[in-house]
Amino acid sequence: MGFNLEHFIITIVVLIVSISLHEFGHAISADRLGDPTPRREGRVTLWPDKHFDPFGFTAILVSSFTGYGIGWGKPVMVQPSNFRNPTQGMMIVSICGPVMNLALAIFFGIIFRILIVTGKVTPDMLYDIVGGSTSNGLMAYQLIYSFVYINLALMFFNMIPITPLDGSKILSGFLPVEYSMKYERFMGQYGILLLAALIISRSTWLVIGPPVYFSLSVLLGTRFGN
Repeated sequence: MGFNLEHFIITIVVLIVSISLHEFGHAISADRLGDPTPRREGRVTLWPDKHFDPFGFTAILVSSFTGYGIGWGKPVMVQPSNFRNPTQGMMIVSICGPVMNLALAIFFGIIFRILIVTGKVTPDMLYDIVGGSTSNGLMAYQLIYSFVYINLALMFFNMIPITPLDGSKILSGFLPVEYSMKYERFMGQYGILLLAALIISRSTWLVIGPPVYFSLSVLLGTRFGN
């Protein structure tokens, strides 16, 4: 399938909105837990420009041309010492980013499922939408579906326990102090390399693909994947 401008635009829009909401989740949770840093830096907002990262956005543009679609927003700076319980606070802040993606996936998933149940989206249309088609008036449906699919992918990707992803901070919080320190030390040295290897080798989908397809099936009531 050749380059599809409409699908490219949809992917860009969904990624910008979804990544901004992800970062907002981190910022608002840290703010509510007592850390003034995100509010002081203007991050407790839904406006995408406040969460803009030039390299992350460039990655979105370049990768979306290949249909892969990966990028990141500006990290939210947090001072754990401002939390009543620093370890628990960081776990909450870390998980609130993926939770925002889950909320978006559920919201648009309900809309898309209603379209399926009411017959607005037929099995043949669903096949085209999943395949990335925006022809024959499918652009609006493709936008809704992309919000579900991309946010599930973002959620599970960020839950991978490799630094600097959110999953590493969540796992660290569950580990006993001794093992947590060893884990964080190891990830501090090799986390970026492990993540880069995962992305460059395109092995990411081997990790997040099964849970993404399972979640799609649950949300939309239609079987996805193998």
